[in-house]
Amino acid sequence: MYWRTVNMKSLYIKFAVTTISIMIVSSLLSFMFSNFYYQQKLKPYNDEKITNIALEVSRFIENEENINLDNYLTNTANIGYQIYLTDSEGNDTFYGDEFRDTTLTQKTKNDVLNGEIFHGILNFPQETFVTGFFANELTNTIGVPLEHDGKQYAIFLRPNIKMLFNEMHILFAWLLGLMIVLSIILVLMTTKYLIHPITKLTTATEKLSEGDFSSQLDIDRDDEIGKLAKSFTHMMKQLEKLDDMKSEFIENISHDFQTPLANIKGYVNLINDKSINEETKSQYISIIQNEINRLSSLAKQLLLLASLDRYEGAIKKESYSLSEQLKRTIYQHQWLIEEKSIMISYDLPNINIEGDPSLLANVWDNLLSNAIKYNKEGGNIEIAIFEEAGDIKVMFKDSGIGIKKEIKKQVFDRFYRAEEVREKEIEGTGLGLSIVLSIIKMHDGKIEINSIENEGTTFVVSLPQL
Repeated sequence: MYWRTVNMKSLYIKFAVTTISIMIVSSLLSFMFSNFYYQQKLKPYNDEKITNIALEVSRFIENEENINLDNYLTNTANIGYQIYLTDSEGNDTFYGDEFRDTTLTQKTKNDVLNGEIFHGILNFPQETFVTGFFANELTNTIGVPLEHDGKQYAIFLRPNIKMLFNEMHILFAWLLGLMIVLSIILVLMTTKYLIHPITKLTTATEKLSEGDFSSQLDIDRDDEIGKLAKSFTHMMKQLEKLDDMKSEFIENISHDFQTPLANIKGYVNLINDKSINEETKSQYISIIQNEINRLSSLAKQLLLLASLDRYEGAIKKESYSLSEQLKRTIYQHQWLIEEKSIMISYDLPNINIEGDPSLLANVWDNLLSNAIKYNKEGGNIEIAIFEEAGDIKVMFKDSGIGIKKEIKKQVFDRFYRAEEVREKEIEGTGLGLSIVLSIIKMHDGKIEINSIENEGTTFVVSLPQL
């Protein structure tokens, strides 16, 4: 439990940290791009705009001879500007809010007094980010010459950003702060929402590894995690079903091995009894031989199934007579057919097929064995070959106990044996039809089943033509 909690927390932290890191990196990149745009585009535009305003102020003062310079600059500062005025005698006057930094070289002042324009905004240090727009420094101004009452002045001007955007500063600060806080909260909540189903899947996986198939994943989502949960639930049910089938198979196979072995042991002991005559001894030997054949057949089925799983693509196809192969199969089972007084009829026209004769012989052997095994005394079996829709079809029809509708699909599952079959103590391992299905798929064919309980079953195998 501790291991799982630590790992899930670790994944949660990693996901959250990664997302927040992406947000921070994106913000930094956006800020750098904005700075580049400001330096290359907005800064020259802003310098030109403020220069025109400064020149307009200078021209207005020069054209109005009776204007009170101090009052005019005070009013100009009050409507949103910071102004610095100096003359050739070194008299300095500031209007509006104070500058944070009033450093300005004497050379710059003299240049403006001599008629040059000072482009402090344009030439403000490039390494300063976009926040340079808000730098409240005297070097971040526009300086223009001014002549008033026969006296030469230098006027330095910049917008009073604090005054113009004070409320906006507060608004943007709140907006930015709330955006960051809410983004982090939403990232953490979203991460928990995404990680929670994975935690459930991890818990279910650990239970599954311990053989517990009882986990219920109440994950109802349409995204990839939801699909993963559905696939996991399906896999868990299939594994549970397979586990049940394997347990049942072990029980059945143990019984199928144990019964012949017990019979062999018992009859061997009887044979050693010197009081029995030769005729009885021969009967016992015959029974022992039958039990050995039974064990041999069971072992062969198990080996064949393992071989099919391992070498699914390794089949040796050749063209041969299907009708002749089916006739040989019928002949090999003739004694069982006669023993149950079964009437067999067949329609086997001469048709060649391309396939693995050895593997397909197992198909016909299993289907005919089942038709005999699950048939009634004095029942019927029909076997036919015919062509339909470009395929060669082989039909096995019997008048036996039939198969319930709800278990038709299960009869091809490995180790599966119907309840009524076990109740009637009909021998079998539940491997035959699984072998049949595997071989038919290897030949790119298919098998269909139609059955009515207590009336009989029909299997139709479809194989591609040459």
